[in-house]
Amino acid sequence: MRNVGFVLSASLALGACSIQHMAINSVGDALAESGSVFQSDDDPVLISEALPFSLKLLDSLLAAQPDHRGMLLAAARGYLLYSYAFVSIPAEESRFTDIERTRALRARARNLCLRAHEYARRALALDYPALAAELAADPAAAVATIEDGRPHDVATLYWTAATLGLAISASRNEPALLARLPEVEALLDRALALDESWEQGALHEFAISLAGAGTGPVDEQAAETHYRRALELAAGTRAGPYLAYAEVVAIPRQDRERFTGLMEQALAVDVNREPDQRLLNVIGQQHARWYLENIDEFFL
Repeated sequence: MRNVGFVLSASLALGACSIQHMAINSVGDALAESGSVFQSDDDPVLISEALPFSLKLLDSLLAAQPDHRGMLLAAARGYLLYSYAFVSIPAEESRFTDIERTRALRARARNLCLRAHEYARRALALDYPALAAELAADPAAAVATIEDGRPHDVATLYWTAATLGLAISASRNEPALLARLPEVEALLDRALALDESWEQGALHEFAISLAGAGTGPVDEQAAETHYRRALELAAGTRAGPYLAYAEVVAIPRQDRERFTGLMEQALAVDVNREPDQRLLNVIGQQHARWYLENIDEFFL
């Protein structure tokens, strides 16, 4: 009877554990698909207040189910969105008026991006467990091992590259992070090779910003090439390419007329035309208006 009782107790425990995992997976699947709900909203303030709860819920669920690919990518995407839209842009907008606040915001943006990068890296490691170490040694050779034919690889490559890239952008005075720029470039190059049209040109839009990420001169030819292709793929649905090109090329060139034209093009994008881009377009247009209001800070 004791053995029967033990077996029954063990079975109940295993059953409860299985039910718990099923529940976590079910909630996780729903959260993994919730990104479009945030991205299609037109109220940045509402999203800035709602997103932290969703992110902390993802943190909790991933602690219990650490290999859930959908939740890992949702966490990477969510933390990157929060960092870019609600920390990095406010840091940029305050840098002429409040140096201490800018420094604190940039440090926070860096930390949030590194958290996002860790989640994206873990998602990538599900299929390529040795890739992180190989990236540090030889980025180009490492990404060459990523196979064709798996659609989720492109998304994972993008979020891994973008999270690390934005962390580097927020911490230009950290040589250890800046030295990882070749990793970002290799990840992005492989994603472009797999599907350069992914998310209506999001890879090319990121590549524009990356062209100005190093400590040397901006690669204007690369920025121009990616800008043209991003516009073709977006077909007027994204404000991001105009902003990225203005920041990377027009400001360093001190081309005020081109800069103004790019901001006007960003403001002309219909935010309701592509619902999944609505939030980023609304935020981008807010930043474009701020640029135009403060244009004398950027041009002699």
